[in-house]
Amino acid sequence: MTLRVLFCGLGSIGQRHLRNLRALKGDDVEILAWRARGESPVLDPDMTVREGAVLESMYGIRSFGRLEDALAERPSVAFITNPNTMHLSTALAAARVGCHLFIEKPVSHSLEGADELVREVERRKLAVLVAYQFRFHPGLQLVKRYIDEGQLGKVTSAHIVNGEYLPGWHPYEDYRRTHPARRDLGGGCLSIQTHEIDYALWLFGMPRRVYAAGGHLSGLEVDVEDSVDLLLDCPRADGRTFPVHVHLDYLQRPPQRVCEVVGDAGKVVFDYYRNVVEFHDVRGGEGERHSFESFERNRMFLDQLSHFLDCVEGRAVPLVDLREGIRGVAISAAARESLDTGRPVEIRDV
Repeated sequence: MTLRVLFCGLGSIGQRHLRNLRALKGDDVEILAWRARGESPVLDPDMTVREGAVLESMYGIRSFGRLEDALAERPSVAFITNPNTMHLSTALAAARVGCHLFIEKPVSHSLEGADELVREVERRKLAVLVAYQFRFHPGLQLVKRYIDEGQLGKVTSAHIVNGEYLPGWHPYEDYRRTHPARRDLGGGCLSIQTHEIDYALWLFGMPRRVYAAGGHLSGLEVDVEDSVDLLLDCPRADGRTFPVHVHLDYLQRPPQRVCEVVGDAGKVVFDYYRNVVEFHDVRGGEGERHSFESFERNRMFLDQLSHFLDCVEGRAVPLVDLREGIRGVAISAAARESLDTGRPVEIRDV
């Protein structure tokens, strides 16, 4: 039976998911698209523009200028890949006609209205996956195993960094017009660079409170925070807490993406751009080194999409379900409040 899928937004990330869906399902999927503006160029996997190409003819898409018209075609799955400020309203409209939801991260730029989407999704028993593909990276999965199997002993601290120069993200467009740079579209480090917040939640659980410092500190022409440091107070099984430091910025060249976790029995470091995980225990010696040099970035997206399709078919439970995605939004919201007030903020586990 042909799967009918609606894409709500076909910018760079929407096109990546579209390419991967065609790669996995071929002609066994019918593609609809809600394209409010229809301005996005056709992008190749290397983020270059394919001049003269048309998305509709290239991928066999039927496009609509209004969401209501697209939903009237009764798709069974919706990909929510438009700007962050539109995620909740679009997802809610799709859920109301029975669509399973693939929601590009984050679920939203704020918590407002999230409870209504939860009620609709759970009432209709819909599958929802929030697109945090880093949970599918074998390097981070290995870090989690080191923690869960106790090889680090009691975790005492963690240091996580994501820094990358915003104008270089999408060379084919003016960064000042993109949603990461604009408050009205839900931009800023705390809403865009949320993979690190999500996998901190995955590795260490819901923090009890957060303190954030930073803001718009550079000369970039943005109206959002472009450099932020978070200190998360995370619980431990023995009742104590430990600090997790998360640094996010739109500024670094070359880019940096690392996760370092320290325990009283050892330390593990994941370096995304070097594609290595290194582990050292307190006894010293050479330690362990695991290389993922042959791992291709798109593999995370493909594995994530395969997992979602299994969820739609009832063969799997979403690794990042709607409630888990909302917990990540709660952390970001608390960090933004701390940034605005200059004080630590208690986090309510939603």
